[in-house]
Amino acid sequence: MQAFGRESLIHDPIHGYIAFTGDDGNAVDEVSERQIIDNPWIQRLRHIHQLQTAWWVFPSAEHTRFQHVLGVMHLASRAVAALYDSLRAVCPDVPSRPYVESLMRMAGLLHDVGHGPFGHFFDEHFLARFHETHETLGAKIIETRLGGLLRGLRRNPYGRLGADERLDPGQIAWLIQRPRAAVEPTDSARPQWLRLLRGLLSGIYTVDNMDFVLRDAYMSGYSPRAFDLDRLLHYSFFTDSGLTIHDRGFDALLRFIAVRAELFRSIYFHRTVRAIDLSLADAFTAGRDWMFPGNPADNLDAYRDFTESSLLVDAARWGRDSSDSERRAAGDAWRQLLERRIPWRMACQRVLVFGETDAERGSIFSDHRLVEMQIRRTLAPTVRDTPLRVDIARHIFRPHTRGPAAGQNFLFDSARQSVRPLQANQLFERLPVSHRICRVYTHSAEHAAAITGALDSLIGGSAQDDLTNM
Repeated sequence: MQAFGRESLIHDPIHGYIAFTGDDGNAVDEVSERQIIDNPWIQRLRHIHQLQTAWWVFPSAEHTRFQHVLGVMHLASRAVAALYDSLRAVCPDVPSRPYVESLMRMAGLLHDVGHGPFGHFFDEHFLARFHETHETLGAKIIETRLGGLLRGLRRNPYGRLGADERLDPGQIAWLIQRPRAAVEPTDSARPQWLRLLRGLLSGIYTVDNMDFVLRDAYMSGYSPRAFDLDRLLHYSFFTDSGLTIHDRGFDALLRFIAVRAELFRSIYFHRTVRAIDLSLADAFTAGRDWMFPGNPADNLDAYRDFTESSLLVDAARWGRDSSDSERRAAGDAWRQLLERRIPWRMACQRVLVFGETDAERGSIFSDHRLVEMQIRRTLAPTVRDTPLRVDIARHIFRPHTRGPAAGQNFLFDSARQSVRPLQANQLFERLPVSHRICRVYTHSAEHAAAITGALDSLIGGSAQDDLTNM
């Protein structure tokens, strides 16, 4: 009976019941998970959509970062339940399972705590000016604003930390940040068990992306059960190399990769979503000076109150309440967005597929400005000045073949009884490395045929003819 007083449940449409520790009134100098969840830094995520602009296109996809981080916290427990024994076999110095589980639960709950309005879009169009990301801000929030609470956590729904164990906020802050280089200088200072756990937050299949694929697929109406989560976890384990999947679970991994790629093409990179992104970029540019005062890392207390809800309310007032013409113009740009008056319409689209040996970075299609310039040069003089924008959406289909997060995931070959790189599997090797969806947007379809011809002259025969003139 006493245990019921210490546990609370949330019912989630994706995972069923999500358990977390509550306050039973008897614990002295102990923090519950409820106190972390109810903290204003976490509650603000209720006001930041999970799908940064796709909710304007998919009416049922109104879910927020708050639901997502609860799901990631839950999946962290499931992953630790499946993987702890193998982690201990590889790393005998690993802390107790309750410590590892609480560490991963908090990393899952807090991995998005640094997000600003419109998620990754805010990273690209605002934070990049200060060389910050939502991850660097999140790490600072964890260590300077939530560290005291985190150190007071003594238990999770499935176990209690040892008497000599205290959660380290610095470890949580490190876990939530994706590697910036293939080998970071500080890596060697981290214990191996912690470096291996990072694969559950930075890799091909993580507690983060497994939740958002299931959640976004369900909430958008794409699929009620997008991939086999149970099989993925069942056939996963840690080896000295890192997070490893048995070849019996490999088909489940391929399914996950395929569904994630399809979500990017069908939802995140939907042609109207990307058109809204063009308008949002214009609104960000116009309103940047009034959006937030300087670098959020220097003013975290103000940043805590800065969400999509606050920004949209403030921006709606800029056009009405200001005598400043620039501020009024910024307000008008935001008002058009709020009223969903999007001027951009897709004239044409082509999909470029890049394999292992293709020089993707050297391609003109790595820079939308170069593509726009070349298209205008190709167009007839009478059409050259027509309003048009080029948008290039890139999805890494075969994740982390190279780059900072390479080496997070491995394959167990049961025939050879050995751990091998995922690329050793022929099916995985045949997957493309990335797709680039190149679209040209205009205000009308009047010159769509000429624009399509100009784009095709740049691409040649290397692209798929996909959804032309729609």
